Amino acid sequence: MKLSRIVVALALLGAAGASYWLYLRPPAVALAAPTRGDAAQIVYATGIVEPTNWAKVTPLIREHIVELCDCEGRRVKRGDMLARLDSAQADAALAELKEREKLATAEYDRLSVLQQRNAASQQALDRAQSEVGQVAALVAGQTARLENYVLRAPMDGTVLRKDGEVGEIAEPGTVLFWIGEARPLRIVADVNEEDIPLVKPGQRTLVKADAFPGRTLEATVDSITPKGDPVAKIYRVYLSLPADTLVMIGMTVELNIIAHVTQNALLLPANALQGDAVFVVEGDRARRRELKLGIRGTREVEVLSGLDEKARVVTPYPEKLADGTRVGLPGA
Repeated sequence: MKLSRIVVALALLGAAGASYWLYLRPPAVALAAPTRGDAAQIVYATGIVEPTNWAKVTPLIREHIVELCDCEGRRVKRGDMLARLDSAQADAALAELKEREKLATAEYDRLSVLQQRNAASQQALDRAQSEVGQVAALVAGQTARLENYVLRAPMDGTVLRKDGEVGEIAEPGTVLFWIGEARPLRIVADVNEEDIPLVKPGQRTLVKADAFPGRTLEATVDSITPKGDPVAKIYRVYLSLPADTLVMIGMTVELNIIAHVTQNALLLPANALQGDAVFVVEGDRARRRELKLGIRGTREVEVLSGLDEKARVVTPYPEKLADGTRVGLPGA
């Protein structure tokens, strides 16, 4: 019995000693050294690929489609008919107006003869002439409105896409045809207003599209719309694409606009920082330092001052570590 008690006591002492040693053991940290490389300031955006020269064809009235050209993918000339809407009621209205015009003209001619014989007053003749003019204006207006029932190509080009079917109702503003040139292409992107001061014409841009996984394509910033959208807080940016680009009209792409590049910059892993602060190991102690930073990337951050190349930086940033704490080093 005494022997077992001694064994238990020794076991408890051993456990207490191990716990005390674990408690006093300095926390282990991982270290990273600054590296040299290029730091790039990137503006991220998304955009849509579209032709540089193109136009949309939309109806101005709500009516059934009665005829559509079989022209998708084909060349058309300006003025060619693309679609026809049901104009039966409009044609009937025009026919009625022309009949009124015919009667009004006949009445004017009759009164002109009578007035020459002093059998009709000048006032009656003037009223008849006014009626002829009014009806003629109505005929001209209705004739012009009938043009809205025919959709025509607004430019020479290729019919890039055709929507709608015969029998469907065409709604005003709904695009039925996209007409333009398949090349050259451009990207129309929306850039947040806080980033737009960094974007300039001529900047190189890296393009990624889901259709080409693992491939990075090229574009160049061409122009920036002078006025932004105050509600969405975005500016429209146009980017030109090379003639041999792989992307196609209508594709959604991700953009990394390279706003600025610093070569041979001193770089640190981004997860080693909290704000502008890092922990640097000096001897066996961790010291907190405030740095002056430059370009901030998702993986690395440019250090302008406050750190030398031989520094040993704790990574990731130890949020619970106090300044001056003794730490355990790798291999120690």
